[in-house]
Amino acid sequence: MQEAFRVVHADMAHQAGWTGKGVGVAVLDTGIFPHKDFDTRLVRFQDMLQLKTNPYDDCGHGTHIAGIIAGSGRLSMGRYIGIAPGASIISIKVLDEKGDGNISHLLMGLQWILQNRRRYRIRVVNISVGTKMKNETGENSVLVRNVERLWDAGLVVVVAAGNNGPSEGSVTTPGISRKVITVGASDDERNVQLRGGRVRNYSGRGPTSTCIVKPELVAPGSGIVSCNVSINPRTSPYIVKSGTSMATPVVSGAAALLLEKYPQMSNVDVKLALRESCQKTGAPQSKEGWGMLHIGRLLSL
Repeated sequence: MQEAFRVVHADMAHQAGWTGKGVGVAVLDTGIFPHKDFDTRLVRFQDMLQLKTNPYDDCGHGTHIAGIIAGSGRLSMGRYIGIAPGASIISIKVLDEKGDGNISHLLMGLQWILQNRRRYRIRVVNISVGTKMKNETGENSVLVRNVERLWDAGLVVVVAAGNNGPSEGSVTTPGISRKVITVGASDDERNVQLRGGRVRNYSGRGPTSTCIVKPELVAPGSGIVSCNVSINPRTSPYIVKSGTSMATPVVSGAAALLLEKYPQMSNVDVKLALRESCQKTGAPQSKEGWGMLHIGRLLSL
């Protein structure tokens, strides 16, 4: 289901001529490896941890995310192509080699995007990061407020629901924001490797503490193949990872396709289009919200 979804839905868009070309997608994550599948579309790397100028990813998570969004499939003869293979990638490293981070680095990354969005034509922001913060203040938390600043500036902000399911109210921050688009995994009933063990039913469920329906939608997140940090010829250029982190860039890529086709759309327009095009699967609303992403419907609205 997972790879079939990506291939079928991406092909529907690509055959119609939509690849996300001209749309900048910012990825707040562990950095990025200069994989050949990114061609020349890695237009900026910004390191908030060590201030290095050359792109790197000492974890692999961010590279995998970027590949789902915009990998060209070059090293796989098109088999592992991303959703929007024409999109430009702006990588902001805010997480360390373990995939952990300090909120200060994340806030710095959000501020950098706000200041540089026009220069790099950023329209979409992917945040496959989530936390259950100590002394959480809900929608008034500093992280939610700063993520919503990007939304208020007109950016499409796509955030992971987190992997703390299946309890109700388990969506992580900043996915609890009522403004951003929060994504869960449609296929979390599968038993997958996550957090150092085998888990299932991991996708964060809503509603939020203020009874907002979350996540907005779901996409495949289990057993997703994407770009790997290939440090030597014996390392595979692709790797399998699972989680709502992997479902989120599927939606970010779809948003890039939509904005290429309809560049005049606002972030609110994109959110409404996603709502109107989702396909119900029969899962509880607390898991799937509006339903599952359907790229064909999204681009035909």
